[in-house]
Amino acid sequence: MGGSRLAPGLTLMVLANRRVLYISYNGMLDPLGQSQVIPYLKELSTLGVRFTLLSYERAQAYGAEGVQRCRSLKEELSQFNIEWHQLRYHQRPSMPATAFDVAAGIRFAGRLVRQDKIELVHARAHIPAVIALNLKRRFGIKMIFDVRGLMAEEYIDAGHWQATGVAARLTKRTESRVLRATDGIVTLTDVLWDEMNRWPDLQARAVAHETIPCCIDQNQFHFDSEARSTRRDQLNVSNRLVLVYSGSVGGWYMTDEMAAMFAALRRQRHDAFFLWLTTGPAQIIESAMRKSGIEPRDYAVRNVQSSDVSSFLSASDVGIAFYRPGISRLGTSPVKVSEYLSCGLPVIINSGIGDTDRVIAREDVGALVRGFNDDEYAKAASTIFGFIDHPEQTRSHAREVGERLFDLRGPGIERYARLYEALLN
Repeated sequence: MGGSRLAPGLTLMVLANRRVLYISYNGMLDPLGQSQVIPYLKELSTLGVRFTLLSYERAQAYGAEGVQRCRSLKEELSQFNIEWHQLRYHQRPSMPATAFDVAAGIRFAGRLVRQDKIELVHARAHIPAVIALNLKRRFGIKMIFDVRGLMAEEYIDAGHWQATGVAARLTKRTESRVLRATDGIVTLTDVLWDEMNRWPDLQARAVAHETIPCCIDQNQFHFDSEARSTRRDQLNVSNRLVLVYSGSVGGWYMTDEMAAMFAALRRQRHDAFFLWLTTGPAQIIESAMRKSGIEPRDYAVRNVQSSDVSSFLSASDVGIAFYRPGISRLGTSPVKVSEYLSCGLPVIINSGIGDTDRVIAREDVGALVRGFNDDEYAKAASTIFGFIDHPEQTRSHAREVGERLFDLRGPGIERYARLYEALLN
């Protein structure tokens, strides 16, 4: 593992042997939870931070295979002085189940604070923040609210909650209490922080803040010319232009609109091919492609291991990501965009998604779609051809931007360490 590159002025002695309780509502056996939490904790532990990790695990963690996986991961984490504890995640009925999980977390975390002499509690997202708020009030310790998005707004935008409903109002009321008390805040985007900074709960008081986008391990995502040749042979795409999408389909992710964008691309480049990398239902993709008049020979759907994603991205020429618009998208930092750039791909994305408008425009690494219509698709296609026509230059520049903005061991660790130092100094 490579060492962290610390920003000038960080005092390692401030972080050495400081005890931090990290609470995540994502399970560590889930690929998402493991990839988004554990790499950060491992890197911060190399700076001397002593972590106690508390996560909520789903049923898979309690079967025979899950128990073995937990045991192996616990041993792996212990090598980094990370002590891992699990509580069971309860899903239904939604609000009572969450209330039960919070109550269980408050009881269990209270014991951990006393036992491990915790000085700071780092709450990843809203539900852990409720637990952290209780711990702060009971024990007088510092807390960080790591805002992974606007929870109420996300459920409202998705159509799951009514804006005036009990769940939304309770979530916003609780969020307000947390913001009035927290010592530190992490946001994924600057545009979300610009918005939150105007909220009454943060007025007239000092709070430490860092914007830390979804970063990735640059060693795992990079362009590989041999992998490009191998994967393109497997896909039988020869010298075709390959558009790639990596991630979930349906819901927040606008599958029909991405298919329509590809159709516009094909009208200008008849050799275009769409590669879908997803664990989602292939039927959603097949339906979207039929609606846009795309033949099966012009696209492929692959369910690939996370370790193979980089090689398929290397086989591609441009990455795409369309998200359903909404106020909650202010807080979105698409990890797939970080992966695309680090593998040397320019990006097509719709506007209004976190800081990506600023990144695309400032860094000149792709095309923004400002409306879901044929004119915007055609303009984006024309823009992207300028990158595809200069592949070596595009790959080099995209990679440099990915390393500078989204390197876990660069801005990711530097900013977390800076926030920890500010609160623990």
